Amino acid sequence: MKKLIRAASLIAAVCLLSFLLVKSSPIDPVQAYIGADMMRISPEQREQIAQYWGLDKPALEQFLHWGQAAVTGDLGTSMIYRRPVFEIIQEKFLSSLALMLGAWISSGILGFLLGVFAAMKRATWVDRLIRWYCYTLASTPAFWLGLLLLMIFAVWLNWFPVGMGVPAGVLAEDVMLADRLKHFILPALTLSIIGVAPIALHTRQKLIDVLASDYVLFARARGEKGFVLFWRHGLRNIALPAITLQFAAFSELFGGTVLAEQVFSYPGLGQATVEAGIRGDVPLLLGLVLFSSLFVFAGNTIADLLYRIVDPRMREDRTV
Repeated sequence: MKKLIRAASLIAAVCLLSFLLVKSSPIDPVQAYIGADMMRISPEQREQIAQYWGLDKPALEQFLHWGQAAVTGDLGTSMIYRRPVFEIIQEKFLSSLALMLGAWISSGILGFLLGVFAAMKRATWVDRLIRWYCYTLASTPAFWLGLLLLMIFAVWLNWFPVGMGVPAGVLAEDVMLADRLKHFILPALTLSIIGVAPIALHTRQKLIDVLASDYVLFARARGEKGFVLFWRHGLRNIALPAITLQFAAFSELFGGTVLAEQVFSYPGLGQATVEAGIRGDVPLLLGLVLFSSLFVFAGNTIADLLYRIVDPRMREDRTV
């Protein structure tokens, strides 16, 4: 019950803050909706458009009206796509899900392996190289890395397409799986590289602590070393904490997806979020904020539950 109350208050606060930021921006939703036909629209028609979308009402009344509808499952209609917001989120999420899932799995596996190698080779050139690599990635913006990969592999080497999710000018039914994979690799690689650093550094430090424990010293005295020592005593103690850290990184993953999709013009939630913000599409933006908040909260909740499973000391004492 506490988690549900916390989630509801968090989502309401985030949605209200996003709404206030959009209303405070210099973007005119009606002008963005009309576009190039602005000179052909009379003031009366402009007022009718604002009345149709509810933009003539006070800001607080607009937000309360949207909130009441959102509670019933109605997220409104997008001003850009002129379709229900729920349908747009569902469609865009399928594209972003493949991107986030691929990057999430690959960054977790690669980061875990790098952390293990760094800990097992502590104070050697391997450890220093991996730590330098992770510290560099931790301070690298996702959009800058995306532009760098785009320039190298798409422009100079011409190995991958410049952007978009599918080839331009090709019908959806004619797009092959190989074409989708070519457009998928660079955005996923950008997110994967950025997500490696936290899991690698965490796994390294955790394994170093395990290797310095008394039972590992006793195992070394019995002749265990190398991979056998790690497999018997290290893997079990560092695997679940690494997994929980990956679940807790959902917010960073979603934020990186927004930037990566914008750089590569990938048709997902990130690109839709930027477009909704630029063009003042309040229903679509609030729907995306609501969905992303639930997505991040779900990841943090899973991480919290896993931590409680791994470390019994974090469980609440129900006898009190």
